[in-house]
Amino acid sequence: MTVEIRRGSARFVTRETGRETRHTFSFGPHYDPERLGFGALVCHDEHLLRAGAGFDTHRHSGLVILTYVVDGIVRHQHGDDAPRDLAAGDLGVLVTGKGVDHSEHAALTPTRFVQFWIADPDADDRPVAHAVHPSGPGASEVALPVPGAHAAVLRLAAGEAATLPAAGRLYAAVARGALLRSSLAEPLQAGDAFAMTEAEAYEVTAAVDTDIVVLSLG
Repeated sequence: MTVEIRRGSARFVTRETGRETRHTFSFGPHYDPERLGFGALVCHDEHLLRAGAGFDTHRHSGLVILTYVVDGIVRHQHGDDAPRDLAAGDLGVLVTGKGVDHSEHAALTPTRFVQFWIADPDADDRPVAHAVHPSGPGASEVALPVPGAHAAVLRLAAGEAATLPAAGRLYAAVARGALLRSSLAEPLQAGDAFAMTEAEAYEVTAAVDTDIVVLSLG
């Protein structure tokens, strides 16, 4: 098993009116050949939005997009569907298929959310879809349409432990809180992530109340 720690302090930063985005991987004008992605995962961003700010209608294709809301409310709209609100603790899954227009804004209050883009090799044969999965204490698992991909949200109380699953590639992002020092790493805090190859099952322990988004990628 090989492990790389992606520190939130090393992210690229983009600032626009009403929003700040921190990119874990190369994005737009931010380029680093050593940080292009992790297997099928091509984007891990954290967005901070003031109330009403966000991303106006734009188009995506060939992706499955996961949105985990840490604080506030994300108002999502795609195509001609009615807007849907994602509250703190919700995981939204957007299947873009051949292409879909969508928008995301902070509804009513300042909002923080993390987002992951997974490349979908079968996108041309997959219909556009959007689902919202609330998460409660403990582990909440979500099946993804991308072959070999799986997602889970771990919401741990201070001192609580959970086991990350074995996977060919495993990406575990600390969205909120912090993890204690382990046999693999120094303590991790919000914004940090594990990127593991040929990962074995591995236990982590929350130092404080902590949310982790875990992606198994084959």
